[in-house]
Amino acid sequence: MLLTYARVFLCGGLICLVGQLLLLYTRLTSARILVAFVTLGVVLTALGLYDPFVEFAGAGATVPLTGFGYLLGKGAIDAVAAVTPAFSARSCRFLVFLWYAIVVSTPDDCFYFYYTKKRRRCQ
Repeated sequence: MLLTYARVFLCGGLICLVGQLLLLYTRLTSARILVAFVTLGVVLTALGLYDPFVEFAGAGATVPLTGFGYLLGKGAIDAVAAVTPAFSARSCRFLVFLWYAIVVSTPDDCFYFYYTKKRRRCQ
């Protein structure tokens, strides 16, 4: 039981350590890191890689922000599988991954940077 607590603490702590290192050593804001962690959780869930990590780490994997992304992806996969039983879990994961890749790859962020750079030049 004590080893379980240690495993959960270390896995959750490593996720938080990565976030803290990103804050300290990059120019990323906390909002961007939040979005990156949630996105990472969804993508790893869609690929089927986060489920084994949850089995191993327990609350250490589900409490940080990547766990929120895991729950979003898992909910979407379960909802698609419930509505259309012809889809397997693997094809549902692919559809969720494809949908999320399309959403993440929208050019809004690029337009934002272009607009702010253009605006700075004009000032």
